[in-house]
Amino acid sequence: MRKRSAGPIGGGNGKRAPGRPRSEQARVAILRTTLKVLAETGFSNLTIEEVSDRAGVGKATVYRWWPNKAALIADAFATSTVSRLHFPDTGSVGTDMSQQMRQLIKVFRGPTGRIVSAILAAGQSDKSLIVAFRERFLIPRRREAYATLRRGVVRGELRKDIDPDLVLDSLYGPIYMRFLIQHDRLSPQFVDRLCRLVLGGARPRHKANGHRKPPAKS
Repeated sequence: MRKRSAGPIGGGNGKRAPGRPRSEQARVAILRTTLKVLAETGFSNLTIEEVSDRAGVGKATVYRWWPNKAALIADAFATSTVSRLHFPDTGSVGTDMSQQMRQLIKVFRGPTGRIVSAILAAGQSDKSLIVAFRERFLIPRRREAYATLRRGVVRGELRKDIDPDLVLDSLYGPIYMRFLIQHDRLSPQFVDRLCRLVLGGARPRHKANGHRKPPAKS
């Protein structure tokens, strides 16, 4: 007996054809559509209804993954940038941080930067948005940054007693300030100078001074 041929998404046995599951296709479509709608309308005018309509899914499908539009927007931004913002492991904490920070300013200077501006601006009046941005974008990047600093400590490039949060705030705070205030350019040269300044202050004393202290005279 000849087998029946399979249809577009499966055969007579009810199995789906190989490929991305429909639920994942829907999720990707929702995230991409969210970024498009956000760029067109801004945060306050974006609605779940418009996103679901343009993505070709029902509202219930959106709410299955995201409790509100703040979480949806933050996730859409994080998903669109995550592959570009990983921290490398080159064997040098200065190079690792500098390369990742250079990628961050590329994001900020590109079309996605307008989305970051919209999120941070709207987050001042809608705390759920800034919380979602922090939890879905900043904290995962922060965890990677902690690991990068720990590798620097293990290799002896950084002091063991550094405050990792203070180091990271000192590195990234100036980037966000230039991005938001626009009083000066975000450039690779700025990132490199910033890394040298901040990480130089976190190095072991003998490395920061360029030589070891001579032993005390007896």
